[in-house]
Amino acid sequence: MLKNIVRSSRWFVCKQIFSRPHLIVRQYSHVTKLESVNNHFHLRLFSASNNNADSSTPVNPPDFEDVCNETLESLCDYFEELVEKSSKLNGADVTYSDGVLTVFLGPNYGTYVINRQTPNKQIWLSSPVSGPKRYDLVSDNGGYWVYKHDGVTLHKLLQDEISKIVENKVEFNNCAHSLV
Repeated sequence: MLKNIVRSSRWFVCKQIFSRPHLIVRQYSHVTKLESVNNHFHLRLFSASNNNADSSTPVNPPDFEDVCNETLESLCDYFEELVEKSSKLNGADVTYSDGVLTVFLGPNYGTYVINRQTPNKQIWLSSPVSGPKRYDLVSDNGGYWVYKHDGVTLHKLLQDEISKIVENKVEFNNCAHSLV
């Protein structure tokens, strides 16, 4: 909960700085210091979130739905294949319904939930290893999903985490809309 408060506070401060700089300049006499603070925030946000994700063109809603469905269906198929092949995943279960992919890997490993968020044009991941993440669609190279805060793609994160669980080579790069 404290993380959410800190994130919300950062978001609010940045929104205030970028949305009304003319009001801030009028309120403070140290314009040069304020401009450097504003530029510092902008540079930090841009470098942390850029990673080519901001440079792609916007995706229209029907295309977004198609890419989401292809991504989630291919991940579902691959997770089912992994569960069948891995002896470490006894009792694992994979379900996909209404845009929500739930992968229960057993009591020792937890549950992954991957779902589409149409209003935000994102795919959300809840991982028992790395926690919640929100992936944006980058339309370059046929489309792929990237977490803007660290630049890691959805498939790369799954590749790293699941390979440690099953202790075998996994190939999420063969799934739709992957850029591993």
